[in-house]
Amino acid sequence: MVVRRRKKSRKLRGNRSHGYGRIGQHRKSGSRGGFGAAGMHKHKWSWVIKYAPNYFGKRGFTRAPQIVLGIKEINVGVLDEAAEKLVKEGLAKIENEYITINVLDLGFNKVTGRGKVTKKLKVITKLITESARRKIESVGGIVEIVKK
Repeated sequence: MVVRRRKKSRKLRGNRSHGYGRIGQHRKSGSRGGFGAAGMHKHKWSWVIKYAPNYFGKRGFTRAPQIVLGIKEINVGVLDEAAEKLVKEGLAKIENEYITINVLDLGFNKVTGRGKVTKKLKVITKLITESARRKIESVGGIVEIVKK
């Protein structure tokens, strides 16, 4: 007997049953072993081992949300551009020759170094990158780090 190498579905386009008969054969979920993840711990176990080895079980752990410090960052260039607007809105103050911006009041906790600094800023923050600190201090500004 000749071995049929191609699938029937390639040959039998337009034939409704594709050679499997009309009563329930190759039709419902019985032919695939159940709906969805049915049988993953039973008759589909060898499939799980081969194709989805990490499907079951737990890995690692999740830290409590109170412990995790969600970092919200703002670029130094954005602070520089928005400095006068923040003073008008009362979110920043002018003290001596510095524009004092408390980043924590704006809802951020880290200052990053993208952008240019042209004004003398006094930035109060929890975290700051080295490049942001360098840019602020090169213009004559001050960086103040607040500990919790």
